[in-house]
Amino acid sequence: MIRKTLFVLFILAFFGVHPVWAVTYKLDTTHTTVGFKIRHLFSWVQGTFNEFEGTFDYDPEHPETWKTEAAIQAASIDTRVEQRDKHLRSADFFAVETYPTITFKSTQITDATAEVAKVNGLLSIHGVEKPVVLDLQIHGVGKDPWGNTRAGFTASVKINRKDFGLNWNELLETGQVLVGEEVFITIEVEGLLQ
Repeated sequence: MIRKTLFVLFILAFFGVHPVWAVTYKLDTTHTTVGFKIRHLFSWVQGTFNEFEGTFDYDPEHPETWKTEAAIQAASIDTRVEQRDKHLRSADFFAVETYPTITFKSTQITDATAEVAKVNGLLSIHGVEKPVVLDLQIHGVGKDPWGNTRAGFTASVKINRKDFGLNWNELLETGQVLVGEEVFITIEVEGLLQ
């Protein structure tokens, strides 16, 4: 088996074809933030999900190899108001006992440059899976003071919560609704090379 692998590598090198190995990073949860904001009457409510994990493959020279997947614990939602967070965990919104996990898995990378890219993928919230496209800003790769290789990005997307079955609202006397439908998601990502 080893001889066969070496032979294949020799042939690839001889003909100028270089194999591309996955360069995998694990999310550094202490330096990554999963944030969102949504309209509330005349202002914005912001929050985060504080428990998550994920990986991404990233080689700057080979965007065709880039991919990512992540899982977020819905119950870790945090808007800094416990009563509101309890409501968000309930059946009116995320129904975390039935749908404990929010997931994303990339399917394709498009429009990649040294600074930006589009990450096409499948987002699953509240048991509903929909295709979305994340706008990716690429911040670079480098060594930290302890010799670890890190890569950083900002990913953002706007979704309609009703597309994922999050329909609860209150109609006000003015005809307005209490909570907006559009959710702006921003993920500040830092990963550690594995």
